[in-house]
Amino acid sequence: MSLNRSEKEAVVAEVAGLAAQAQTLVMAEYRGITVADMIKLRSEARSKGVNLSVLKNTLARRAVSGSAFEVAADQMTGPLIYGFSEDAVAAAKVVADFAKTNDKLVIRGGVFGGKALDVNGVKQLANIPSKEVLLSQLCGLLMSPMSRTAVVLGALAAKKEGEAAAA
Repeated sequence: MSLNRSEKEAVVAEVAGLAAQAQTLVMAEYRGITVADMIKLRSEARSKGVNLSVLKNTLARRAVSGSAFEVAADQMTGPLIYGFSEDAVAAAKVVADFAKTNDKLVIRGGVFGGKALDVNGVKQLANIPSKEVLLSQLCGLLMSPMSRTAVVLGALAAKKEGEAAAA
């Protein structure tokens, strides 16, 4: 089904809005995926804050022109699904996790921080823990010296009490 000019302009404007807010773009070839699997992928993506869209490549190129995602314009060929996310790793994580269980979804590339990523770059980005996990690890690192100091001071206090009771 062909879109008329005003519908194409609306699609380009919507995708340009997504690109303006997103930190990451991931592109994957979806040839041969069943409708049920695609619905499962889209619902998982929605729950993680990732916007997945099947777009005409020419419209996608127009939408990202002038943005940080323009570096991937040469990779926009063939039947692609585009994943935009505000979270730096969410799009890569959703697509890479789905690709592990479904060999028909082939990661083609992506963009993060204005730099084009190849397949390995997208997979490395997907392996980075989420923001919440990183923050909890940082809190654990900051609390570790304090808790160790408290344990040492508690042991010293117990030792002094033991010496005072023995004397």
